[in-house]
Amino acid sequence: MSENKFLKGILCGAVVGGALTMLDRKTRDSVMNKTRYIRNEIQYYSKNREELKTNIEHQITKWKSVYDQFSSDAMYLTEKVNEAKEITPQVKTLLTDTKDAFSQSKEEYKSIVVPEKEEKSIFEPKK
Repeated sequence: MSENKFLKGILCGAVVGGALTMLDRKTRDSVMNKTRYIRNEIQYYSKNREELKTNIEHQITKWKSVYDQFSSDAMYLTEKVNEAKEITPQVKTLLTDTKDAFSQSKEEYKSIVVPEKEEKSIFEPKK
């Protein structure tokens, strides 16, 4: 019983709300213009069913091509993400190897270059 009252309350609220919005002239004019437009479209397409059929087929074709393009793009992106997942461990290994190589080179350079304390700079004035 309470469900029945609930639905009745929603319907009454919608009717009252709709009636209150019709007090505004702009809203009334907008609703009337939209109603006339829809009525004219229905009358036109009821007399020109082939054109309606052609328009619907055109829209279906357009949305199918949009869906196909989107599907193709999604598959491409999925493929690229999977490739990136496969490459990531390889890149990590490459970066680690490069870091190790630079670290080793740094140590080698240090051993080649004379420490600053022992080196006499040609730019320092003689005492």
